Amino acid sequence: MFLYLETHCKNMANMEKPIEVIFLKQAEEFTESIEENPKKKLFQAIRKTKERLFGQWFTKLKSSDGIFEFRVDDSGKFYRLFAFWDTEEDEETLVVATHGLIKKTNKTPQSEIRKAEQIKRDYFEEKKNDKKNKSK
Repeated sequence: MFLYLETHCKNMANMEKPIEVIFLKQAEEFTESIEENPKKKLFQAIRKTKERLFGQWFTKLKSSDGIFEFRVDDSGKFYRLFAFWDTEEDEETLVVATHGLIKKTNKTPQSEIRKAEQIKRDYFEEKKNDKKNKSK
């Protein structure tokens, strides 16, 4: 069953903007390192999200500060790519992928959630500093 992503957007004005998924360095390295079949599944989940379809392949992690995960399973392993939303752009809404991991259990380690939260804070701080520097 598909739920439309709009149920999870904070601002209806953002609904008209296309969704783009960008990969930070660690996320890119992760996706390049995994086998072909789970990689295909992961990119299929990303494509669905870009089409504003929402399901078990992209969910908000409970007890996190706005961290989501793309999650697919393949051959008894769970492939997880952590991400967060950046709705500050004028032209598009971004889903920023931070890093990934492979687990044999369905439980997400708190240390990985905290890592994604720190990457998110660093991302927005750097973005804020870049805007300040451009305005000088």
